[in-house]
Amino acid sequence: MTGALSGGNVKMSWMRLRRLATELAVISVPAIAVLWAVPPFSWSVSAALVACGLLPLRHIWPPLAVLAALWGLAGGLAWPAALVALYALGRRGARAATTVPWLVPPVVAAVTPVLLTQALPWQRIVLTVAFVALYAIAPTSLGLLMTTRERLTESLRDLERAREKALAASQEAARAQERARIGREIHDSVGHHATLIAVGAAAIATTTTEDETRRGAEQLRALAKRSLAEMRVALGMLDGQEHTPGLTGLAALVDGSRAAGVDVELQHTGTPGDAAPAVERAVYRVVQESLTNAARHAPGTAVRVDLRWLPHELEVQVGNSAPASPVRSRREPLGGGGAGLTGLAERVESVGGRLSWGPVVDAGFVVQASFPLRTVPPPAAPAREEQPA
Repeated sequence: MTGALSGGNVKMSWMRLRRLATELAVISVPAIAVLWAVPPFSWSVSAALVACGLLPLRHIWPPLAVLAALWGLAGGLAWPAALVALYALGRRGARAATTVPWLVPPVVAAVTPVLLTQALPWQRIVLTVAFVALYAIAPTSLGLLMTTRERLTESLRDLERAREKALAASQEAARAQERARIGREIHDSVGHHATLIAVGAAAIATTTTEDETRRGAEQLRALAKRSLAEMRVALGMLDGQEHTPGLTGLAALVDGSRAAGVDVELQHTGTPGDAAPAVERAVYRVVQESLTNAARHAPGTAVRVDLRWLPHELEVQVGNSAPASPVRSRREPLGGGGAGLTGLAERVESVGGRLSWGPVVDAGFVVQASFPLRTVPPPAAPAREEQPA
């Protein structure tokens, strides 16, 4: 940190030194040219040197430096200083219409002594005025051109940035269109097979005479329909008529897991608060993903789902006990987590919650999540009615 500050100070000192050297050169070079010239009047040198010394006024307001050079222009030796002042006038000028009027005083100051001290024919008078006007116009025009070039360069940079933003927006639109196309294809293909599964399960439930087979077929049909509905929600293809599971769907989710053979218990603690719909859906997904992982990686274990309602927070904990025997098909340790939990963590964080998971002491596995609840402001105290005195 100290090294960076030291380097910054050295750079600033070098910039100040370079500006000072530039300013000394701007003043000294015209002054040397004045001293080398032959003065037409006795006061010409002093007037021109004053004009050179007042050149720093151009940083405050360029016309000040131009006006300071008028006395020297009348003496015939202040043109070096006037060229610098006029160039600064063009550089700082916003428009040519507001800059050109400031060229009249230098031209008048330079031509008037010549016309008063010499008897010239009208042709030479015209040429003198023309040359003096060119002397004044040239540096001012150069300054205006440099300013215009900088503005055009900045405009080109803005156009390039706008073009890059437009290109990025078009690419993002193309990606969104491709995602939508992929979503439609997934919906068409997977939805078709899920529908066939549901239809086949319904046919089995209708034709079979065994109660256990009928219950299994009906459960398979319900799971297929639920999977199709959730896939449509994930792909954003619902028209708003189907219900997205929330806290009210936890009981049905637990019952479905029990019917599938999972020993699961749902427990509520505390007074239920006001949770946003997005939070309710995230809670449902946490419980759903945890039950799915428990059934897949620790079959036969007891699972407990705890919902703790706190004043400003809802805590969800889903834990299972240690499996009786290790699952061979599992390729990663129990605490490693998977892509499902990683994606679930992103979903929980999107609604302002926190998610954590890992093994516990008894070799089981616990998924914990906390969600913020919407706070309801306390009712305002009723205003007291003043009794008449």
